[in-house]
Order: sequence, then structure tokens, then C-alpha cells
Amino acid sequence: MARVDRGAADVITSDGHHLAQYAAPLRRATVDDPVALPCVGDWAALTRLPEGRYELDAILPRRTAFVRGGVGRDSRGGLSGDSRGQVLAANVDVVFVAEPALHGSDFADLGRVERLLALAWESGARPVVLITKSDLVGEHLAGLLDDVAAAAPGVDLHAVCSVTGEGVEVVRNHLGGSRTAVILGASGAGKSTLVNALAGEEVMETQQVRASDGRGRHTTVHRELIPLSGGGLVIDTPGIRRVGLYEMSRGVDLVFADIEELAEECRFSDCAHESEPGCAVLEALESGELPERRLESWRKLQREAAWMARRTDARLQSEETRKWKVIHKSMRGRGRP
Repeated sequence: MARVDRGAADVITSDGHHLAQYAAPLRRATVDDPVALPCVGDWAALTRLPEGRYELDAILPRRTAFVRGGVGRDSRGGLSGDSRGQVLAANVDVVFVAEPALHGSDFADLGRVERLLALAWESGARPVVLITKSDLVGEHLAGLLDDVAAAAPGVDLHAVCSVTGEGVEVVRNHLGGSRTAVILGASGAGKSTLVNALAGEEVMETQQVRASDGRGRHTTVHRELIPLSGGGLVIDTPGIRRVGLYEMSRGVDLVFADIEELAEECRFSDCAHESEPGCAVLEALESGELPERRLESWRKLQREAAWMARRTDARLQSEETRKWKVIHKSMRGRGRP
């Protein structure tokens, strides 16, 4: 699927693009499970109706899926965590985490990079970090790359400037053959500009970052799959303001592989790395080997992943209870004890 709208999807078949409406069974199957909703990158089973239009019958099993925790509304109208997830892209081979080189002393939001990498690893795809707009930091680029590399162990890292073309060919090499990539990042990270550079033409609208605060606006308002003339496909996404973790089992551990390795040296196997004697993590913190920022980021994501797991378990238990209540009510209606 190249694009998904409410109740319909733009699908690519052997004879071109077609708009396919969701079949009734598919609509019913996705009422209580947002993760089952069609998304960009999905492969689907279609039926061509006698009048010539297409109907989308089912979503085929996904090879990979980039899922973020949902965002709901609480009783007062504010944002709250939702234990149900939202699929941003499916059947993706590479996740490009686009982090813009910032003005100022920090130059990059390392916490955001770590969060997006956790979801990327969890998806089953291979993450790659791109420092976009690399021309903005001049002589500080080498130090910025070192900082990001420390926050992204085991992940390929590239500096990219889509305007000058620096690094674009390196990014293109990750899309050899028929690989599919998704580009994720905040508004103003230069995702659409990078897509245009990869495509060799302006296929996505772009906007300038606001001079007043350096923030970007949502240029892309929907996820869209774009075939590239040189091979490969890329999915552009709207800027992500909030990324909740969803059913994390290994993503956080892979992002913080350095902390996990240190933890193996702790005196106690269940060490929480708070104040325990013989804690290798705290020793690395005191010696300066482990930055305090990174440990705090690990703690934050661990707490969030555990909270989401509890919310998911509570939701599943509630759904199971509701299902059995319906069954028992139906049995009583038939006169059975």
C-alpha cells in the first residue's frame, strides 16, 4: 500500500495505482485492534469487483512493523498513554532515524535518537542514524557524530546535507535492489528534502524551518510510499512529536547495549543500578565511563516500557472478562444454567 486514508487505501498492483475500499470483514476485524489497521508498506489481498473497482479484503502477514504506543484522551481532555499501538509503517527493511544538527550547545537531541532507535530495533528492521542539515554545525560536526555514536552503539551513522548532496549517495546505498526504508524524525528534520534528493526530483513538498525558534512545521501530513527510479522504496512520514514505547521486549536493551554489558559485571544479578554495592553501572558512572545523561535516559525508557506492559496486560484482561460476560449472558438468554 502506498498511502492509507480513512476507510480506503491507495494500492500498487501490476497495472498501476488503484483506490481500494476496505471490505466489511476487514473493517470489523480492526475495530478493537488498531495495530491490525492497514498501513503504508502493507501487502494486501484484493478483490476486483464486476464494476471495476477494488476492495481490500485482508492484510497479509507483516515481515516487520514499526509500532508506537498510542496516544489517547483522558476524561479531562488531556493526552494520556494508550496501551493500544499504532503502526507507522510495515514490511520495512531499513529505518532511517533523521536527527537534525541543531544550533546551540547540544547540537542534537540524543534522548530522541535513543527513543526512535528503540522502536526501530523492536520493529525487526535495521536502524540507521542520519544527522541531517550537517552543514549547519561547521567544525562541531566531528564532535556531534562522536556524541551520537555513543548513544547509538552498533548502528550505522552518516552526516547528510540534502541541499549540497553530501552523504545522499551513502544513504541511497542502503536502498539497493527492492529494499524499503522509512524516514522518522521530528518536524523540520529535513525528511521530505532528503526524499526529494533520493528521488532526484521534487516529489514531496518542503518548508523552511521557522527562524524564530528553529522548529519545523508538518510539511508531510500523511505517510506515503515512494518508489525511487534508482531502485528501492522510501516512506516519508509526518514529523513525530510524541513517540510512546509499545510492547518493548528487546529494543531498549539493544539501544543501551553498553549498559547491559556493564550490568553483567554487577555483584547481584537483579541489581537495579540505584545504590547496590558492587554495581558496575554505578562504578562506570562515577569514573566518567558512562555519562549520567545516558543512564537517566535508560531509566526513563525502562520505566515507560514497564508501564506500557502493565497497561497492555490490564487491557487484555479487561477484554477477556468482557468477552466471557457476553458469552454468559447469551447462554442465560437461551435458558441454559
